[in-house]
Amino acid sequence: MPPTTKRTRARRRTFRQILGGVRRRVRRAAGKVRRVWRRSLQLQVVTSTLVISVTVVVVLGAFLFDQINRSVVKSSQDSSVSEAFADRLQIADALALDTDEQSKAADSGKKGSPNPLDEVMDTVTGSGEDGSKKRYDVLILNRTAPGQSRASGSVVPANVPSALGANLKRNVDKFEFGKIVGSIEEITFTGQSQPMLTYVVGGVVHVPSTGQNYEVYHFFPFGEEEELLSNVRLAIVVVGLGLVLLLAAIAYLVTRQVVSPVRLARQAAERLAAGKLDERLKVRGEDDLARLANSFNEMAANLALKIHQLEELSQVQRQFVSDVSHELRTPLTTVRMAADLLYDAREDFDPMASRSAELMQAQLERFESMLADLLEISRYDAGAATLDLDPVDVREVVLRAIGDSEALAERHATRFELRLPNEPCMAEIDNRRVERILRNLLFNAIEHGEGRGIVVTVGADRDAVAVAVRDHGIGLKAGEDTMVFDRFWRADPSRARTIGGTGLGLAISREDATLHGGWLQAWGQPGEGSQFRLTLPRSAGADLKGSPLSLVPPEIEMRRTWRGAMTPVLLPASGDGAGLDDD
Repeated sequence: MPPTTKRTRARRRTFRQILGGVRRRVRRAAGKVRRVWRRSLQLQVVTSTLVISVTVVVVLGAFLFDQINRSVVKSSQDSSVSEAFADRLQIADALALDTDEQSKAADSGKKGSPNPLDEVMDTVTGSGEDGSKKRYDVLILNRTAPGQSRASGSVVPANVPSALGANLKRNVDKFEFGKIVGSIEEITFTGQSQPMLTYVVGGVVHVPSTGQNYEVYHFFPFGEEEELLSNVRLAIVVVGLGLVLLLAAIAYLVTRQVVSPVRLARQAAERLAAGKLDERLKVRGEDDLARLANSFNEMAANLALKIHQLEELSQVQRQFVSDVSHELRTPLTTVRMAADLLYDAREDFDPMASRSAELMQAQLERFESMLADLLEISRYDAGAATLDLDPVDVREVVLRAIGDSEALAERHATRFELRLPNEPCMAEIDNRRVERILRNLLFNAIEHGEGRGIVVTVGADRDAVAVAVRDHGIGLKAGEDTMVFDRFWRADPSRARTIGGTGLGLAISREDATLHGGWLQAWGQPGEGSQFRLTLPRSAGADLKGSPLSLVPPEIEMRRTWRGAMTPVLLPASGDGAGLDDD
C-alpha cells in the first residue's frame, strides 16, 4: 500500500475519532442539561416565563414599531407631498407668466425675458420661511426640449426611478396632469458612495399655451426619519430586554417562595423514608404551604406511630415463632423416640397399626423439617445468622447437591444434565448454606419439572460464580419471579405437593444468598419452564456487578433475538439485582 494512502486513512481515522469524541461530549452535556431541567421545578418555571415573555415582547415590540414606522413615514410623506404641490404651483405660475410676457414682447418687437425656470428654481430650492435651507432637491425635466430642464444639488435625470417615470408618463398619456406619483427608493446621488433612502414625488406641470409638459420630481431625503426609526427600534429592544430580565427576576423570586418550602418538604420526606421518623417541618404562617407543613407533620407522626406498632407486632411474632420452635423441640424429641420405637416394631403390628406407624414417621420427619426451617427463619429475623466461610470449588458443591437429589429425581423419572467448566470455580462461601440453596432449587425443579430433564449450569468469571437450574415444567406467570421467594407462597394453591416441602425453602435460600452478598433470581414463562440463578462473589464482602450466566435460558434468548429482527421484545423483570448485569 502506498504511504500516501496510509497517511490519508490515518487522517480519516483521526478525524472520525475527534468527531466521535465531540459527539460524546455533546451528548453528555445535553444529558446533564436534561437531568437538571427535569429535576428543577424553579428552572422550568423561570425558563417558561422567559420564553413566554420573549414571545410577548417580540410580538408587541414588532407591532409597536410597525405602528410608529407607519406614523412617521406617513407624516413625512404627507408633508413632502404638500411641499411638492406648492412648488409645482409656483413652477406652473412662472411658466404661464413667462409665456404671456414672451407674447407681449413679440407683439411689441422687444426681446423676451430670460428663462423663468432659473428664477423659480432659486425660489423653490432657496431658504424656507425660518431662514434655513430646504432639505430637498428638485428636478424639472422637459423631455421635448432637454435644454429647458433644470436640477438642484447633485440630482441628475438618471436618478429618477424608472418605475416612477413610467407611471408619470402614463398619467401624461391619460391627460391626468394633476395626479402625482411617489415611491421610497435608495438612490446614489452624484458624488456620493453610499445610497440614501429618499422619497421621490413626481408630478406634471402642463403649459396650455405652448402644449409643453414639465415633469417635476422632488427628492426628499429620509435620513432623519431612518435615524429616528433606528433609535426607536433600539429603544424598543433595550426596553424589551430589560422587561424580559425583570420578569425573569420576578418569576425567580416568586417561584423561590413556593419552591423552597416544597424542596424542604421533599428533603424531609427523603429523611423520613430513610428511617428518621422524628423528622418534622417548620410551620410559618397560615397559608397553603403552612397547611401543607401541618399535614406533613401529622402524616409523619401517624406513620411513625404505625411503624412503631408494626415493629412491636413483628417483634412479638418473631419472638413467638422462636419461642414456640424452641419449646417444641423437647416434646418433639420425646415423640420422636416413641415413634422410632413404633416404626422399628411395625412388622409385629397388624397391617392397620403398621401403616399408622409409617404415616406417623413420615409426618414427624416433615414436622422436624418445618421446625428446623422456622428456627432458621427466626435466626435471620433476629439477625443472628452467620457464615462459616471457606475457599470451596463450587463444582463439588453442585455435585454433592445433585447426589442428594438423585433418589428423588429417580422417583419422578427426571434426569440431570450437567454443564460444568473444566477449570475450578473457587469462591469463599459457607459450604453448608450454599449446598442447602442448591438442594432447594433442585427439589423445586423436580417438583415442578413434570418429569422432564433438568439442566444445571455452572459459570464463573473474575469476580463471581453462578449456578443456574433450568427445568421445562409449568413455568412462572408474569410477576411470579419475585413472589416465588415469599414465605409459604405457592404458584397454584390447588396443586398438591408431591415432595412435602414446608414452603420456606426458597425464602431461606434467598436469605442465604443475601447473607453471602449474592443474588438468587428467577425467570419463567408459562409452558416454557423456569430457571433459577444463584450468583455469589468470589471474595467474601465484594460487591457484585454482574453474573457470568444469563438469567434467561440461551435457547429462549436466541429465539427472542431471531424474533427481534422483525419486532422488538421486552424481557421480563429479573428480580433482585436485575439491571446490574447484562440480562
